Amino acid sequence: MVLFASHGLFGKLLKMANMIFTSDEIDELDLQLLDALQRNARSTFAELGSLVGLKAPAVHDRVKRLEQRGYIQNYSAQLDGKRLGLHLTAFVSCYTSPDCNYDEFTRALGEMPEVCEVHSVAGEETFVCKVVTRSTQHLDDLLARLKGMPGMARTRTTIVLTTPYDRGGITVKS
Repeated sequence: MVLFASHGLFGKLLKMANMIFTSDEIDELDLQLLDALQRNARSTFAELGSLVGLKAPAVHDRVKRLEQRGYIQNYSAQLDGKRLGLHLTAFVSCYTSPDCNYDEFTRALGEMPEVCEVHSVAGEETFVCKVVTRSTQHLDDLLARLKGMPGMARTRTTIVLTTPYDRGGITVKS
């Protein structure tokens, strides 16, 4: 992750530092491979090799090592929700009751197809969920189901109007 410091109110942002450090386990070439795979997981080992100056077999070995060590969790495609009819994104804050069974609660959230992410957070709410729905009516139906869950005290919903920036991953190189 790259940190920024403001130079005056709404001033120019200055890059401060890269948060990911190399070590005995991961080096600069590994970071370049992670960055390239994060942008296009369908890259061939030969394509990756041309980016980092290695032959395809050496890239294959490095990628396999990164997978085995857990740096790469999985490979996936980024879908366009709007083209699939999911026109509304919202963040739902879940305030749980004292008798909430967190394991059952998060399992139930994960089984709802509208719920994309569940984050356990510090603050008044216990969880924040990113959800996608077809419409405000669909969101209202989802909220009714959420409010009926055992352990749910109340919810607070923030509807996303636009997403002017989405990094789409972790910054691994400056």
